[in-house]
Amino acid sequence: MMRTGRVHHIELWVADLERAVTSWGWLLETLGYEPFQEWKDGRSWKLADTYIVIEESPDRTGPNDRTTDGLNHLAFFAGSRRDVDMITASAAGHGWNLLFADQHPYAGGPDHYATYLENSDGFEVELVAEETP
Repeated sequence: MMRTGRVHHIELWVADLERAVTSWGWLLETLGYEPFQEWKDGRSWKLADTYIVIEESPDRTGPNDRTTDGLNHLAFFAGSRRDVDMITASAAGHGWNLLFADQHPYAGGPDHYATYLENSDGFEVELVAEETP
């Protein structure tokens, strides 16, 4: 099977590794990722042949700002609408805040059931329901 064009891994630099592990670890494991690697300054989680790294790099020069040039957010399929709702309901207890609450769950449009979350480090994720109305 060809893997050309598929994501191999994503690496996110964070200000506080333990805080990031609390939010990202919960979210990724909820989405089916499994703990993969662990070292002094980082952790990773893997699903199939893709992994996501969270690292408190000594080379980091400042806080994440999704509103400037660069990565705005990551979007994941998150299962059914019920799954998206359950994740949304639990997110605040794991360091995530609901964005666009006044438009939730249709902030992406009337045919796009999703939740948009931001953690305390300013990273945004979009969790998309796989089923259509």
